[in-house]
Amino acid sequence: MIKLFVGLGNPGPAYEATRHNAGFWWIDALARELKTDLVMERSYHGLVARISVAGQALCLLKPQTFMNLCGKSVASLARFFKIEPADILVAHDELDIAPGEAKLKLGGSHAGHNGLRDIHAQLGTDEYWRLRLGIGHPGVKSEVTEWVLKKPSLEHKIAIEQAVDRAIKALPCLLAGDMQKATMLVHTSKPPRPKPSRPEATSLPQAIRNPVE
Repeated sequence: MIKLFVGLGNPGPAYEATRHNAGFWWIDALARELKTDLVMERSYHGLVARISVAGQALCLLKPQTFMNLCGKSVASLARFFKIEPADILVAHDELDIAPGEAKLKLGGSHAGHNGLRDIHAQLGTDEYWRLRLGIGHPGVKSEVTEWVLKKPSLEHKIAIEQAVDRAIKALPCLLAGDMQKATMLVHTSKPPRPKPSRPEATSLPQAIRNPVE
């Protein structure tokens, strides 16, 4: 079962709305869902919420180091509370997944993500859970840094927020340790938008479409 939820991002207003902070967005949404607030705890180099859910102790963490040093924050909190890596879930932005999609996985390569790279090093293992929030890829490797540190388009932002909301619904399964069901809930993509049907020839006025689809 997950005992520590971590969201990755860079601290400060300059980065708040950038793609690289998608993990922060998820932790903020999780805190709202659990009706709790994160406060700065310098011992763990981050914003922390410690609560009890159904009798289970739970920690939420937003490291306030920059991304490439976030492992120090994760490891210090996990070691103090004796939380095993397999009971940690790290939410982060994922270039190789389209906006609006999310994936849940245990272990594996950091794939060049500097936050995951440092967590690997500080925990001494890659065997922790990741919630990969798709932000899409610019298509050219040389543009990746600029891409992740920029704000997404409105369309992409809405799609990412929908993936965040969908992943929040997996919380009961994550807390219960039912990772198979949690994975199914997270991986369920939003249904495709239906194509509008062609209007038939008629003397009646065309029906007004609902602007909210």
